[in-house]
Formats: sequence, C-alpha cells, structure tokens
Amino acid sequence: MTARIAELAARYDESGDFPAESLRLAHEAGLLTATVGRRYGGPGGGVEESARVLHRLGRLDPSVALIAAMTLSVHARQAQQPHWPGELYARVVKESFERPVLVNHARVEPELGSPARGGLPSTRARRTADGWAISGTKRFVTGAEGLDWFLVWATTDEAEPRVGTFLVPGASAGIDVTGRWDQLGLRASGSHDVTFRDVEVGADDVIGLGPHGRAAEQDNRAGAALHLPLAALYLGVARAAQEAFHTFAHARVPANLGHPVARTERFRAAAGEIEVLLAAAEHLVFGGAAKVDAGDPAYTPEQALGARVLADRHGLRAVELAVRLLGNPGLARGNPLERHFRDIQCAPVHAPQADVSLLTVGTKALSL
Repeated sequence: MTARIAELAARYDESGDFPAESLRLAHEAGLLTATVGRRYGGPGGGVEESARVLHRLGRLDPSVALIAAMTLSVHARQAQQPHWPGELYARVVKESFERPVLVNHARVEPELGSPARGGLPSTRARRTADGWAISGTKRFVTGAEGLDWFLVWATTDEAEPRVGTFLVPGASAGIDVTGRWDQLGLRASGSHDVTFRDVEVGADDVIGLGPHGRAAEQDNRAGAALHLPLAALYLGVARAAQEAFHTFAHARVPANLGHPVARTERFRAAAGEIEVLLAAAEHLVFGGAAKVDAGDPAYTPEQALGARVLADRHGLRAVELAVRLLGNPGLARGNPLERHFRDIQCAPVHAPQADVSLLTVGTKALSL
C-alpha cells in the first residue's frame, strides 16, 4: 500500500484527478474506518491513532490523507458522542467495511467564509411533505466528487428558523460541482465548490437542529482535540520533504567538492534544525493526542489549539529550510520537494486559523 500510494501521488498531483485508487488502497488497509467506535463494530481508534494514520498518509499523499481525515473525523465524533440517526449510521458503517465510504461536512460558503469566525449559513432547508429540500452553495468541500454523504450546514425556512446539519446522500439529484478546485497545493483533494438545488433529505436525516444563537457559532474549543490529527497530516508532508532533502544531500557531489554535500557543515546544520523542528512538533501533537485519549484532565483545549499552531509553523519552516538549501533544484517540477513545498502551504489555511486559535489561548491565559 505504502509504495503504491506514494507512486501515484505525483500523478494525481499533476492531473488533479480524484485519487480513487489510492483511497481504495487506504480502505483495504482499514485506514478509512480506523475511528469507527467499538459499539458499532469498529476498532475504536482514538485521537492518537487517527493522528498516526494521517501522519503516514500525509507522508505518502496529503490529498488522500485530507479526504480520509474528513471521514475519520466524522466517525470519531460519532464514537465520542452519538448524534446520527441510529439506523442510518448503522447502514453507513456496514457499507464502510465493504467499500470506501467517504463523508464530509459542507459548511463554508461564498459570502460567509469559514463558520469558525461565526455567522449563519445562507443555505436553506425547505420543509416538504416528506422531509426537507436543501438549496445553496458550499465552498472547499474536500473529496466532493467521491463523497457518499454531504453533511450540509443549513438554516430552515420556518417562521422561527433553526440551524442544523442535513445528511445528504452523495448520489442525490440536484448536486452539482460548480467551482473546480485549482489551488497551489493538495491538488488532488477535490475540494470543489458544490451547489445543492432542492436536494431531497429525509425528515429525520438531520443532526443538531436547533435555534439560532450558539447553534450558529462554531465552538473552537470543543473540537480542539480533533485538530491534532490534522496537524499530524502536515507533519507527514514535512517528513516527506525531509526525506527528499536527505536524498539530494547524499546524491549531490559537486565537482569542486569531491564528496556529497551531506558531509558539509552547512547541510548537517540545516538537517539538524529540520529534525529538531519536526521532532518537537510531533512530540506536541502525538503527546497531546495520547493525553486526550487517556482523559487527562490537565490537558486543555487551549493546549491542543496551541500544539496545532506550533506544528504548522514548524512544518512550514522545516520545508522552507530544505528548499532554500537546494536552491533551484528544490523548486524544479521533477523534484518531489517542490510538491511537498506546495502542499504544506495549505497547513495554516484550515479553520480555526492561527489568529483565532491564539485569541482563544490568549483569552484563557489572561483569565478573561
């Protein structure tokens, strides 16, 4: 699995195609169901297990890892606190053990941006005789082309509107990709814009339906621990970049030097800094994840948010150092380091972004 996913990564990056074969391999290895709760017949992998899975996948192909991360997160939340309609989730789990079943939230909107900063969705859920009809456009829906379920955040059209997440089957009529993902990094993640036009949803296929107010605000503290696996994913990218850096350092023998540049003090010092940056970040992420799984009351959401901020910064810095030392070869399209450099630029983009996380941490630190 490892060899094949890594082999396919450059091809999918170049084409931007949905990485179906790589996801099939990940499914066959049990990675897409690693966080399904034991009560549902799954392995019950916790936050640390999820982090290690995504760290490995991120090292192989971060686009595949990000698509997997969304599904793993949904299962992890359900295992932690059941909230799906029981029969529906049981069916999703049964199918997930048979084939790759991909699930992701659809929350970001063109006007709203990320809900991590607050606000109400303009996507509407209209009451029908049989349930709901969903209409609206969502942005950056990772894995859109291959999703079996869209978890669409929407506002009802009732006299007293409510906000909830509507469980929309991916094969439903009225779902269209209306904006193609064409970004610098994670080009195969398929994080397209998706438009829903009167898409039918069952009356009970909705979770968290409640009045405006707190229901319309994302609690960044509540889900802080689940951002640790995301941080691990991008540290996997940085480790892949480190490997490419080491390969170059051992293979490059300048004529005026007569031996590999890996022996020079300059390269050894840079290699040392890269290793320290990544080892420290991994210690924060995996150590924090283990504490979450152990239920350590001393480990706070602020620590988890801070760990992700530092992990993103360390990963970016490590890859930047590697590219800087290689110079032009490091930015050549044929060099895997160029792809890793592009991919890791996506790390700090995920919500909550650093300023939101630091605001939360600082508020706690100041005892406000």
